Amino acid sequence: MNRIHMGSKRRAKMFIQKERMKAGYDVQKDLRRSHKSWKLLAAALGACVLLSACGTTESSDQRERPSAEQASSDAPAAENTNKEETNSAKEDAMITPEHFIDTLMNGSKEDIYNQMSPELQDTISLEEFKTSVDSFTEGVTSWEQVTKVKMNNLMEHSWKDQTGTRGIQAYFAEDYQIDGLLIQPLETYEETDKAFTKTEFQFPMKGEWFVFWGGNDVMSNYHYAHETQRYAVDIIRTKEDSSYQGEAAVNENYYAFGEPLYAAADGTVVEVKNDIPDNTPGVMNAEEPAGNVVVIDHGNGEYSVTAHLKEGSAAVKMGDKVKQGDLIGQLGNSGNSSEAHLHFQVSDGPDLFTSRSIQIRWADQSQVLTRGNTFQGLPE
Repeated sequence: MNRIHMGSKRRAKMFIQKERMKAGYDVQKDLRRSHKSWKLLAAALGACVLLSACGTTESSDQRERPSAEQASSDAPAAENTNKEETNSAKEDAMITPEHFIDTLMNGSKEDIYNQMSPELQDTISLEEFKTSVDSFTEGVTSWEQVTKVKMNNLMEHSWKDQTGTRGIQAYFAEDYQIDGLLIQPLETYEETDKAFTKTEFQFPMKGEWFVFWGGNDVMSNYHYAHETQRYAVDIIRTKEDSSYQGEAAVNENYYAFGEPLYAAADGTVVEVKNDIPDNTPGVMNAEEPAGNVVVIDHGNGEYSVTAHLKEGSAAVKMGDKVKQGDLIGQLGNSGNSSEAHLHFQVSDGPDLFTSRSIQIRWADQSQVLTRGNTFQGLPE
């Protein structure tokens, strides 16, 4: 499910990275053949992509530097004013997310490169970056924004071209340093996109939640590249653009941790795992990818998978008959997970890794579970 990736160490300690580069090499063969040079960019920068679901910690810059108030008390007013003017001018010169695409297409690629983190610059030279971008954007006439997400001190913006076959994702720190960048071909699966479950499902939690991964493209939903998890969603709880408060390495500090989970539809429990320890945030358990999990057979060849439950929290056992809304466990951080979140999907078989994911027919169709959206679950 989730994998930890250490990217810009100066900016953050923990992020989710989810096998996303596979999509860049498994699809659009014709496009790959005609754009060999920009593959280098995808390969090089993809290795450093930072995805902001897993809790970030305060940057070392913030920890090490005194606050503005402290600085003003320690330095003459005139000197402080000069510093503020310099900082303001520097901010004005930075490429913001809103101007990134225009700069990429019509402005200075060198300015973009100079704004990248040292880690990104170490992966690719300026000339390689320019060549790769020129090749990738050849024939592109316009871009449409797909996602705009701010989470745990990182801003993600993504776009797709007018044909829907090329995508760009950029990740900005609060000072607009570019901490991650990924370009990749895009593919859609229209036939299965339109094939919804026969069963109607309700949201398996109460209150307000945030969709970290969800949607019908790999930029909104990393799962989309993989048939077994194509229509899965990853859900977290947030407050003020953060998924936790306090120390990031403590599970109980995550707003989602320990929240109750409910059966999304009537059915029979066919699998329960309940004894897998919860991870320390940022430490994965790749040996048990789903972690503690409840799988329910809803008939019609449809099985819901509720994964990453809190250790010991499963409230059902194999063979139990459940009704929609019955308590089945608590949300946790077990398995290949880097922070407390819910992985939920419906498959055409009980095995998460050999069955095919099915597009979910939600009972409440007024809310869209795509990346960056908040939605209201069951009444509290």
